[in-house]
Amino acid sequence: MIEPETWDAFVAAHPAGTVLQTSRWAQLKATFGWDWEIVTPTAVPNSGALVLYRALPLKVGTIAYVPRGPLVDWNDAQAAAATLAALRAAARRRRAWALWLEPELLDTSEARAQLRAHGLRAVTRTIQPPRTIIVDIAPTEDAILAQMRSKTRYNIRLAERKGVTVHEGTVDDAAAFYALMTETGRRDDFGIHSEAYYRRVFELFLPSPGAPSGHAAMLLAEVAGELVAALVVFALGTKAWYLYGASSERHREKMPPYALQWAAIRWAKARGCTVYDLWGIPDFDEETLEAQFAERSDNLWGVYRFKRGFGGQIIRCVGLWEQPLHLLYPLAARLRGYGAESG
Repeated sequence: MIEPETWDAFVAAHPAGTVLQTSRWAQLKATFGWDWEIVTPTAVPNSGALVLYRALPLKVGTIAYVPRGPLVDWNDAQAAAATLAALRAAARRRRAWALWLEPELLDTSEARAQLRAHGLRAVTRTIQPPRTIIVDIAPTEDAILAQMRSKTRYNIRLAERKGVTVHEGTVDDAAAFYALMTETGRRDDFGIHSEAYYRRVFELFLPSPGAPSGHAAMLLAEVAGELVAALVVFALGTKAWYLYGASSERHREKMPPYALQWAAIRWAKARGCTVYDLWGIPDFDEETLEAQFAERSDNLWGVYRFKRGFGGQIIRCVGLWEQPLHLLYPLAARLRGYGAESG
């Protein structure tokens, strides 16, 4: 059995490693009804995955889900085959009807061919956002600012001039953070987690006496002592991710979300990160996104306009792929609308 610390070190060093493959993410999900295990084909990990298990209705079995994994060199067919064989065996031991994978793998025809060659099939839905913006934060701060759109640079400086201040929060700020998330979700019409979920995130990932550096920061923006916006940024190895953000209608003209993002980028850069993932934009090709940039600001389009201003590169991962493991799974998948892609 792989120790969580050993596995997390492997994830941090792997080119496709993400926070969603760490043992802390597993502990988060375990608090809310998931089981989990770390599966590797060898005793010393050179590939593998964190697998989450969710019970099916009536407890007839489970679904095995690998978020942003497995971690393997897909160009090494032998290693990929061994990893997938280990995952299938583990899933069957847990009575899984299907194995779901969402690899951190760029969406190319070659990548799709590799996945199909291993007996996997693409499905129409996704769990994690397949399309995102990646910002290179290896250059100097001046160079990072220079790659942003001029309006974004202006808003970052405006926030500073208007007295927006940013500081790190603690677990004790969970209720205030949740209140902002509730306001944002209601305003922008998107779902949010429970207050207990965010509190558990903070307990596991924010700095603590046992882990003084932590793996995340909750950044709070204030105007004259009033909390007006917040975000949570995660870091692992050389990568950082902006997963949660919220803002109030109060003092919006002072642009606190821009101050927060700049503070998060600087936080990540200070930790040695070179990549900043803005985590999720509408799933359309770049030409469509740019055509809509100046036209729409509703719901996720407003989120896209905000994130696009920070520059970076739009990428898309291959999305969700599955391996049926039970004779009845295809029927159950159709009944629940889990359609496979054609072709």
